[in-house]
Amino acid sequence: MTINVLTLFPEIFNTYIQTSIIGKAVKNNLVEINIYNLRDFGLGERKSVDGKPYGGGGGMVLRVDVIDKAIKKIRLTDPKTEIILLCPKGITYSQKTATELSQKPSITLICGHYQGFDHRIYELVDQVISIGDYITTGGETAALSILDSVTRLQPDVLNPESLTGETFQDNLTETPLYTEPSDFGGQKVPEILLSGHHRVIGEYRQKNRKKIPVR
Repeated sequence: MTINVLTLFPEIFNTYIQTSIIGKAVKNNLVEINIYNLRDFGLGERKSVDGKPYGGGGGMVLRVDVIDKAIKKIRLTDPKTEIILLCPKGITYSQKTATELSQKPSITLICGHYQGFDHRIYELVDQVISIGDYITTGGETAALSILDSVTRLQPDVLNPESLTGETFQDNLTETPLYTEPSDFGGQKVPEILLSGHHRVIGEYRQKNRKKIPVR
């Protein structure tokens, strides 16, 4: 799978995509991550990417012509990529969405900044995603969340057993987990988990998963 990220702050991603599970996935060619600097598509000597909103108001707005130029460049090398705008106006991201995106050959994440996007940019993308009902300084945190959650679902990135019974799978939480010591200040690990009976343990764990609260 290929994940492209269009951002004004590529340095935010440099360490992250070289670390832990993501870094191993990249190193093992299980996922390709390309970071594009939006400033490279800016206009004039100052590489301007934004402008004041028509009609007045605070903040600056990302230009439609700059985003269009960047998308066309990315599509030249990755024509089948799905273009995703990261914006509070989009559908709320979920594990279901992560699974759907993980099955695509390529996605491109566009990080917002400043006051927002020229409204015409929405016509250039395939879908709009929000990571929740709150505002962050830019779309980079959203892109990191999607990049992480999609990468870990790629084949061979994690042991398949690690993905079984996870929180949000089947709209349930993960079962309560325990490790050593078996007795901590009188709080003991349930005896059934020490029994060695794998079928019974599996049934116990499934029974103790709980429904995700409706938000």
